Amino acid sequence: MNLVLGEISAWLWIDLVLVIILLWMLGTQLYWWYRGKKVAHIVESDEFKQGLRKGQVIDLRDSAEFGRSHILGARNMPFAQFKLYENALRKDAPVYLYDTTKAMPIRIAARLKKEGFNDIYILKGGYSKWDGKKKTKKI
Repeated sequence: MNLVLGEISAWLWIDLVLVIILLWMLGTQLYWWYRGKKVAHIVESDEFKQGLRKGQVIDLRDSAEFGRSHILGARNMPFAQFKLYENALRKDAPVYLYDTTKAMPIRIAARLKKEGFNDIYILKGGYSKWDGKKKTKKI
């Protein structure tokens, strides 16, 4: 009888740990969603396209990825080196950010918002969701 109770207890602990991990993952997603809404407009590809001509399009991916392919007209400001480039951005023009994910653009948008930028847009789904014009390196 004690062996059965011990096994049930072990399975209960495993279930509890899995539930905690699941709640942590859900909480993290909700946090990034809320933070993104607070500091920038997260827009679909079509809305992103509409503002390209009047805004500053920033690719936050590393230089190698940017060199292979990027949105036509984008400037590369890798996330890891963004501090070096941020003074090159104008506060009076909208900023359009993209990367392969949504977390890095949200972090950069929060930084820009703190510096006084107001019109900040993030491409929902990142570069993989972009269906507009691209500049691709020919091999």
